[in-house]
Amino acid sequence: MNLVAASRLARELMDQHGLKAWTFEFDDAVRRAGMCSYAKRRISLSAPLTRIHDEREVRDTILHEVAHALAGSKAKHGPVWREVAVRIGCSGRRCVDPSAPSIDGPWVGSCPGGHRTTRFRRPPGIMSCRSCGPRFDLGNLIAWTYKGRNAAMGERYDAQVRGAFREVGEVPDTGPGAEERIVRAARERVPGLLVEPFDLSALR
Repeated sequence: MNLVAASRLARELMDQHGLKAWTFEFDDAVRRAGMCSYAKRRISLSAPLTRIHDEREVRDTILHEVAHALAGSKAKHGPVWREVAVRIGCSGRRCVDPSAPSIDGPWVGSCPGGHRTTRFRRPPGIMSCRSCGPRFDLGNLIAWTYKGRNAAMGERYDAQVRGAFREVGEVPDTGPGAEERIVRAARERVPGLLVEPFDLSALR
């Protein structure tokens, strides 16, 4: 949505619901669409996300934040907030519609099952895909790239990788053929475990 039009819509909806004393502004956030600041009596929208969201989504985000202002800081996303949100015309969702456009972070992770996730900061440790299973599973390990390229993950991360594979049978070495040996050991130790080939060059 055009930012000028979005600003006008925000002001119109804020005034309509009794927030004439509150201010509105855009910010540079990329992981949230809007924010309500009680201390500053201000509602803000993410400029990057507003540009790629349609008017329906932007309107819902504005009303979401207006509902926060009306319900008070203690309401959070509880039943009081939701009642206010729905009453003023908001969908009442806690988060942006999952089908709405989003902005990818430079860190992109993918699992053997093909699921994809992104982050704006380096992942702090190894993790498995939650879409594939709620508990950590080495067979659903997420592999990361940074800006489209393989990246060294750091000593702490590498130590976690070694520890995870040690639990399924072998301490990984980094010599020729190490990747294949680790995958084979994991599959033999845990029947049915799916492990994709990976690159241990960062551990060398």
